[in-house]
Amino acid sequence: MSDWVSLFSGGKDSSWALYRALEEGLDVSRLLTVHPAGDSYMYHTPATHLAELAAESVGIDLVEVEPDDFGADDVDDAGAQGDAEVEPMEAVLRELAGTAGIDLAGVTAGAVESEFQTDRIRAMCDRLGIDLFAPLWGEDPVELAEAMFEAGFDIRIVQVAAYGLDESWIGRRYDADALDELLDLREAYGVHPLGEGGEFETFVVDGPHMDRRIDLSYRTVWEGDRGHLEVTEATLE
Repeated sequence: MSDWVSLFSGGKDSSWALYRALEEGLDVSRLLTVHPAGDSYMYHTPATHLAELAAESVGIDLVEVEPDDFGADDVDDAGAQGDAEVEPMEAVLRELAGTAGIDLAGVTAGAVESEFQTDRIRAMCDRLGIDLFAPLWGEDPVELAEAMFEAGFDIRIVQVAAYGLDESWIGRRYDADALDELLDLREAYGVHPLGEGGEFETFVVDGPHMDRRIDLSYRTVWEGDRGHLEVTEATLE
């Protein structure tokens, strides 16, 4: 059977792509997490260290990539920056494709609207001669959120950076009530209901694709107009 690799941060979008791939019967044999040392144009950065626990709960082997700081906080050419950030991921996938016993068929990705990310991942897949499974791409964000809730995803907001999102959102469950408020904030401030513009980031602590729930203890870090949770302990229940 052909092997699939799920590009995975532990956040809701990559987790949904993984879940949908499993539902479609794709043989996902690896999860791949990139841990940027600083800011990134291509990757989800908050709480990626929790991907190991999530992978254990999902029951799929995790491959981790820890590139040097991309220097994304001081960039003149965003396109060149994005291309450079793909390189460590592509190198690992190329290595996996050459591993005995692995027949790499494709990768899953959780991109919703970002052509910047999707175009680069698709180009990478073309270079590797593999397929891309991107089940969120082009879908209605509200319908996607509702599908996640209906499937039983327990999603927590781990970082916020947008007008209208105050400290009370950090650690909050992303559910139907939160979505309703976000839709109001979309009208007032343009907040994307899935946080697609980086307005908020998430982590999935439980879902139908996971065997054990992840229990988080944390403290809140607030920096005036943005903030995140700092995990002090994370365990599988």
